[in-house]
This record gives sequence, C-alpha cells and structure tokens, in this order.
Amino acid sequence: MKTIGLIGGISWESTAEYYRILNQEINQRLGGRHSARIRMYSFDFDEIYNFNQKNDFDSIRNRLIEEAIKLEKAGSELLLLCANTAHKWAKDVKDSITIPIIHIAEATGQAITDAGIRKVALLGTKLTMEGDFIKGKLSSDYGIEVTVPEPEDQEIVSSIIYDELIIGEFNEPSRNKILNVINGFEDIEGVILGCTELPLIIKPEDITLQLFNTTELHAQAAIDFALS
Repeated sequence: MKTIGLIGGISWESTAEYYRILNQEINQRLGGRHSARIRMYSFDFDEIYNFNQKNDFDSIRNRLIEEAIKLEKAGSELLLLCANTAHKWAKDVKDSITIPIIHIAEATGQAITDAGIRKVALLGTKLTMEGDFIKGKLSSDYGIEVTVPEPEDQEIVSSIIYDELIIGEFNEPSRNKILNVINGFEDIEGVILGCTELPLIIKPEDITLQLFNTTELHAQAAIDFALS
C-alpha cells in the first residue's frame, strides 16, 4: 500500500470526509484491521481565505507548492489536493514534485464517462465555476459538455460555501437555495458537486438527476492508485 499525501484544510470539514472515506475504503478492500497510510498537511483556512479575498493567487499557489514538497520529502508516494478550487494550481504543484498527483477532474470525468453521461452542470466556488481548470479538463479530455449557473446563482452557491459550509453550518434554507439552482438547469443529465463541501449538504436522494460527489470520487481514485 502506498502512502497518500493530503493537502487539506480547504476546508477541514471536507478534509475530514477524505480521511473517513480513505480509511473506510481501505478497510473494506483489505479487511481485518487495515487502514490507509496517510501523511497530511491541513491549512488554517483563514490563511487561504485571506489570500483569496485579495486575489493573491500567487501566494496560494506558492503555499500549495511548499506543502506538497514537504509531503513528498516526508515519504508520501502520491498526492491529493483536497479541494476542487485548489486544482486551479494543480499543474504548478505537479511540476514541483516527482510523485503523482491525482487530479479531481480526472476522477470525476471518468465516473461521468462510465455513467454514459455527456452533459452536466457544475456547482462549486465562483473560482471553480468561472475558471477552466475543471470545466476545460472535462471538455478536452472526456468530451463532456459542462454548464454552470447564471452569475447571480453562482454568487448564491459560492456564498453558502464560504459563509456556512466551511464552518460546519448546514442550513435547510441554504440547501433549498442550492436545490433551486440545480432545478433551474435545462437539458442536463447529471450534476457535479464541484466543491468538496457540497456533498455535506446535498445528497443523492435530494434530486432525480445523477450526482457526482467529487470528494468520494477523488478519494476512491487515490485508493485505486495506492493499492496498484
């Protein structure tokens, strides 16, 4: 079993889900008393949030690279960035280390392809919905058509993520707002929960469309690699 490096704390709420899924899945596959071999750096999210508020993306990139290098030196054999938005800098991080990085969009794209789905909606932070680091990879590598909410709905979803979900607040009115955004899409076959906090508030039973939980898909892909 390979040692999995995690860069988490973006936020800790979803990083806790990664830790749970990785350990439970290893135990299910190997049985007995097995659990995952993990090395983790967990950010104080306030550091990342303040950089983001100032659009200081260079500092976010540099901090991710710094911690990735440390995790490799500490013995990690593969790396996960435990947040969709952090994948804006995935290539920079990959270029700074020699161990493989498991990309969240690759895990998601493969699951969507396996499901035979070609058009999906993407929900996440504004940076994820506006950017091309998830949408572009799904389109170019998997031929998946990705649509995002209108700007005003992007604001709603992103505000719920930053103001509530990352601090462990899961409110029914906010859940209903997100579901209203999802129900406003037309001609889609599935929905990507493209923020690792969103699966904490939106569940498969909430909608009739197929949900793609990026946290779970990313963690499962890491287990596949760790046991290969």
